[in-house]
Amino acid sequence: MTTRWQMPPEWAPQDWLWIGFPHDPAEWPDLAAAQVQLAAFASAVAESGQEVRLLVRDAANEQRARALTHGAVRLERREFGDVWLRDTGPLVLRDGGGRRLGQRFGFNGWGGKFLMAGDETIGAELAGDAGLPVRTADWVLEGGAVDGDGTGLVVTTEQCLLNPNRNPHLSREEIENRLAADLGFDRVLWLGDGLLGDHTDGHVDNLARFVAPGRLALPQASAPDDPNRDVFADARRRAEAAGLEVLTVPSPGWMGEGDQAEPASYMNFVICNRVVVVPTYGSPLDDSAVAAINAMFPDREAIGLWADAILGGGGSFHCASQQMPSA
Repeated sequence: MTTRWQMPPEWAPQDWLWIGFPHDPAEWPDLAAAQVQLAAFASAVAESGQEVRLLVRDAANEQRARALTHGAVRLERREFGDVWLRDTGPLVLRDGGGRRLGQRFGFNGWGGKFLMAGDETIGAELAGDAGLPVRTADWVLEGGAVDGDGTGLVVTTEQCLLNPNRNPHLSREEIENRLAADLGFDRVLWLGDGLLGDHTDGHVDNLARFVAPGRLALPQASAPDDPNRDVFADARRRAEAAGLEVLTVPSPGWMGEGDQAEPASYMNFVICNRVVVVPTYGSPLDDSAVAAINAMFPDREAIGLWADAILGGGGSFHCASQQMPSA
């Protein structure tokens, strides 16, 4: 009998959370500020009582991270490129008998844009050191491109999964079959585009997040000049047509310099055992967004933390972390 492995929803109990600590000044407009903000994220989760494993690149970064974090944060020295462990770390699956598996995929630097030493190997290393068997699929997928609700339903975007810079040899139907075979998803909600300016080609974790089975949170445009107004409206139409309950979170609105929009999104929150950590950017809507997300998780506390410097590197808290589901 074939074992059925499935990716649990993020709100399932977790043993710990991996987080990446920034180290490369060439990748960060303000490296020091990004380090402070990711350290604050790690500390907030650790203070809630959950184990945090913060990955640091070398001795100097370990010293810097130790000075910035709560004493409960566990530091692990690893060779990795960028901090985006949602995409380079292992996706941990479970079966019905309590076993876990580290699922890996091909990684090509988000469509050939950013190739850094260690990013192709850190996922298998983390899974192996955690005592998990590791399985590698023969196609390209990043963890931030998919989000599941625990019932077999996954949400993703056409812009990313159907992008010719990932798997040009695979059709939509073939990708759906592989999502079923490799992650246990038997139904797919296809959204269209992701956020403007997102170098991941529209990862869904910046746009749409499941908060419970059948309940999908989406941003709502907060001003006429919101650069993603049409994206949000299209996502809502598709989700409602699929029969999902849609909950809304205000968008932070236009953020960027000149005519270059930054992919700022409150949807890049992280669901932990006792808290939900929400990125904030100095928008007038920060508090409203944290309150809206807090209302979606009656058994957890939503915490808003500054993430503008992390955004400068291309992502936020969810992108920089990966959970270990409990067995």
